[in-house]
This record gives sequence, structure tokens and C-alpha cells, in this order.
Amino acid sequence: MFVWLSANAGTVIIAAILVVIVAGIVFKLRKDKKKGVSSCGGNCAHCAMGCACHNGK
Repeated sequence: MFVWLSANAGTVIIAAILVVIVAGIVFKLRKDKKKGVSSCGGNCAHCAMGCACHNGK
């Protein structure tokens, strides 16, 4: 096991960093959604989904 880890240490470290970054992004998106914060620019007149995006508001 330790031989495999030492042979692939770079790959394991990069994969762990990517997992942390993706988890942070997902956490931020979920937190923003709970707050009601939109990720769009807010200019619905120029958006193809403008009529469907903010129906509840």
C-alpha cells in the first residue's frame, strides 16, 4: 500500500485538492440557493430563460 502511495503521491495530492475545490463550490452554491441568491446577472430582458427563471419572485 505504501509503495503504491509513494509511487502515485502527486496524483493523489492533485486529486485531493480537486475534491476540496469542487466540494467548496458545491457548498457555496447550496448556501447561496438557501439564501435566495441568484447566480445570474439579473438582466432578464436579455436572457432566453428570463420568463422562467424568477417566476416565484
